[in-house]
Amino acid sequence: MAEVVDYLHRTGRPRLAYRFTPGAAPTIVFLPGYMSDMAGGKATALFDWAAADGRACLLLDYAGCGLSDGLFADQTLLDWRGDVLDLLDARVDGPVLFVGSSMGGWLMLLTALAMVQRDGPGRIAGLVGIAAAPDFTDWGFTAEEKSIILAEGALVEETPYSDQPYVTTRGFFRSGEANRLLDAEIPLACPVRLLHGQDDGDVPPDISLRLAAALASDDVQVTFVKGGDHRLSRDSDIALLIDTVARLTNR
Repeated sequence: MAEVVDYLHRTGRPRLAYRFTPGAAPTIVFLPGYMSDMAGGKATALFDWAAADGRACLLLDYAGCGLSDGLFADQTLLDWRGDVLDLLDARVDGPVLFVGSSMGGWLMLLTALAMVQRDGPGRIAGLVGIAAAPDFTDWGFTAEEKSIILAEGALVEETPYSDQPYVTTRGFFRSGEANRLLDAEIPLACPVRLLHGQDDGDVPPDISLRLAAALASDDVQVTFVKGGDHRLSRDSDIALLIDTVARLTNR
């Protein structure tokens, strides 16, 4: 059966591709990582489980990614936060449970903070981070790489995750640096679960510990997965993710 993809048309901003299945609240919202999209294994498995279990779930491609319109190089961190908020406003009522992978873990924090400021804390049912990578513009680049981004306008790197190189633009970098979170308390009080592979070569496992310490919530659990890499996409990893989400949605 073909996957049904819908589109959100916006005035002055790129059209966004998304998949939505209605069901019981809270709506599970999966936020992919940098240069990733909603067709990945974790997103698809979570969506299929939610649909089979009668739970509402939303997947999306940020502008410039996947099936969405727009140029990747034109987007910033806050542009992508705006994409998430626009889709939530258009398609989702009631509480939301964010699942953020890598950079998506940074976006879930920024989006949740914006929603709390605008709507109050009641709409955030919980957060699940998979190798969450807040502030990676700070700790994820060497001083030389940061200089290249700022001086030349972009850094182009080969990546094992795609046949296309990673491109970090000056606009994205500056947006990231202006929205760092780990050096102060993060005023989110919802339940938070952070999953991190012990063999993650891209996001140091210590980042999840720093995030847990920064969150205001007193219901934060960090799970380190022995042998797990950055993707955490083995069958056992995906089973852990679904079990973690299920436990939070059943609270």
